[in-house]
Amino acid sequence: MNLTIVIPTYNEKENIELLIRKILELSNDFQIIVVDDNSPDGTGEILDKLAQKTPQLKIIHRPKKLGIGSAYIEGFKFALKEKPDFIFQMDGDLSHDPKYLFSMLAEIKNCDLIIGSRYIKGGGIRYGNLIRRLLSRIANFYAKIMTEIPISDTTSGYKCFRREVLEKINLDNISSQGYAFQIEMNYLAWKRGFCIKEIPIIFYERSQGKSKMSFKIIWEAFLLVWKLHFNKLP
Repeated sequence: MNLTIVIPTYNEKENIELLIRKILELSNDFQIIVVDDNSPDGTGEILDKLAQKTPQLKIIHRPKKLGIGSAYIEGFKFALKEKPDFIFQMDGDLSHDPKYLFSMLAEIKNCDLIIGSRYIKGGGIRYGNLIRRLLSRIANFYAKIMTEIPISDTTSGYKCFRREVLEKINLDNISSQGYAFQIEMNYLAWKRGFCIKEIPIIFYERSQGKSKMSFKIIWEAFLLVWKLHFNKLP
């Protein structure tokens, strides 16, 4: 099978090399595409050096910080040119444990989109920031109720797609970022009749670097859910 992982980065110099090493220790069959938004901390330079000795690694350098949603879309488009069987997405900060890649791969043989879920039995969160945990819970409950999408963790960034799902979604029409991007992709896959399944994961708080969470990201997700509720998106 042709397996591709798309990882967006912005200021992840402490985490990205370790993450890539952990993935390739599991299997050399994974092709990894990292989309870096001109990280001022030198993440891009670290990736370039790593790519010189890692044939499975491809780097997309973007001129500035353009957002995680557009980074994923650019990575997906790049990956689709090679016609992979499955495309994974995950964060670059070690919050998503690579060990779940094989669990997703086992499940997607019978489905179209697998979501690593914090909010089903067996899943969970390992960080102490109570406000972030509360915001995440509220955001997921709100999105699920308003859109009626049958997913418990609508904002998870750890997923595995069949190639056909991304081919059927018009990626050029998506402009949302952050939480909103995850919700929108799930919604569009669901509306197109694809089989979606959640598997439990443990989400870990980053130990290095700073979170990219902001009020702008939260507000964008709030507005997007209203658009989805009133069927304002294709």
